[in-house]
Amino acid sequence: MTSLTSTVVRLKLSLLRNGLRQSGGRRAAFVVSAVVTVLFALLMLLGMLALRGHAHADAVVVPGTAVLALGWAVLPLFFPTGDETLDPTRLVMLPLRPRPLVRALLVASLVGTGPLFTLLVLAGCAVAVAHGAAGYAVAVLAVALALLVCVALARAVATANVRLLTSRRGRDLAVLSGLVIAVGAQLVNFGARQLGSAGLGRLQPVADTLGWVPPASAVAAVRSASEGAYGTAAAQLVVTAAGLAALVAVWARSLTRLMTAPDGSTLQAADAGAQDRASGGLGRLLPGGRTGTVMDRSLRYVWRDPKTKAAWVTSLAIGLIVPVFNAAQGTGSVYFACFAAGMLGIQMYNQFGQDTSAFWMVATTISSPRDAYTELRGRALALLLITLPYTALVTVATAAVLGAWSRLPEVLGLSFALLGAMLATGAWTSARFPYSIPQEGHKNVAPGQAGLAWISIFGGMVSAALLCSPVIALTIGLHVSADGEAWQWLLLPVGVVYGAVLTLAGLRLAAPRTAARLPEILTAVSKG
Repeated sequence: MTSLTSTVVRLKLSLLRNGLRQSGGRRAAFVVSAVVTVLFALLMLLGMLALRGHAHADAVVVPGTAVLALGWAVLPLFFPTGDETLDPTRLVMLPLRPRPLVRALLVASLVGTGPLFTLLVLAGCAVAVAHGAAGYAVAVLAVALALLVCVALARAVATANVRLLTSRRGRDLAVLSGLVIAVGAQLVNFGARQLGSAGLGRLQPVADTLGWVPPASAVAAVRSASEGAYGTAAAQLVVTAAGLAALVAVWARSLTRLMTAPDGSTLQAADAGAQDRASGGLGRLLPGGRTGTVMDRSLRYVWRDPKTKAAWVTSLAIGLIVPVFNAAQGTGSVYFACFAAGMLGIQMYNQFGQDTSAFWMVATTISSPRDAYTELRGRALALLLITLPYTALVTVATAAVLGAWSRLPEVLGLSFALLGAMLATGAWTSARFPYSIPQEGHKNVAPGQAGLAWISIFGGMVSAALLCSPVIALTIGLHVSADGEAWQWLLLPVGVVYGAVLTLAGLRLAAPRTAARLPEILTAVSKG
């Protein structure tokens, strides 16, 4: 009788082979990604080998192992479709027991470029701190245990969250994966700068602590065995094995509950209904008439639509990270806070694209430029409800990190003026250069409309910068003037008034064009 393990392994290989047969582009992408992954792993392996003999080699490889395991834990949440075998509900109708199924899925998880990448990196981490026969002997066991912990961790997390990963919220997480990469890149950059100035020795306390946390404890055991501390090495290996056993037990329990419990989709629907009722409280605080209705609809898009939510969260996060992180590293300026206003102002562009083909319902309610103006005004007010306090928060945080409180009024004025300019140009480009946003996949522009998107966003940003030139010129003039410092506080009210005037003017100019181009807008936003 064929064992379950070999069957599941062959099933994964068949899934991989059949997926590559779908198209030549997919085969090429797989080959290129596999080659790049292996080359990157080999470079990391060489880098780890170069650390051999360094006084603080363990301060790099032990935390590095922990970071590698963290990647295995979170990546299934953001890329749930990367491995079809991560969804065990596809096997729910088969008469399989949890223990053999766990063993089979664990072995199948070792097939692929991801496990190969992890194996090469872990081998480099272990060899970097291995010395003597005992060190190399422990390294072999440590690499195997660490690899199994990483794979089991990914499986346990994916199984515990499989309902989430196959729901709308799971798709939201997949769309937000780019944000995680952007934030992680900023954190890595910040950490690299700190280590560049302080040295690797700063990581030693972290490495000593992580040396007792699986799977980093396995690499730490190699270091302990190389130094002759065989008791400590044995204890760290036991900790790693115990962590692996705990992960497998949690995975098996989650798998059993998943394969036997009823589907909770009706409960999720009930929760969604409760959220709808709760959102009525916000609706009561909004203005009456069409303006309040439009604001409520726009805020619901921000909360519910995956693409809109991803764009907002990305803008909010990067708008805070760029000025505050640069300020914390001592390389920024308080004027970097204007970056937050620019990132949030982009959300006004292509307002009708987020409606997709449902824009026809909005179009039927617009019979005059006045109706179009009210529609655009409601969308702008919904955006301001979030952007105004957030822009002020980022500016205050940047000024606090730099201690530049005297610059706070003028930077706030510049930010509000820039925000008003982007709202004005965003309203106009939404009517003049609308484009469709596909609901499926990671693309934010429908095929054939990339030119419209570039013109809309970058043309609008340049126009917004030019519209802000009077406030920028006034700021420069007050700085170069002999007695201008005493009047710099005026830039705050000037920026607020100027931004408000620009917003109203932009809405007034965009309203007639919107009312006149409703069929063209509907056609443009319905292509996705």
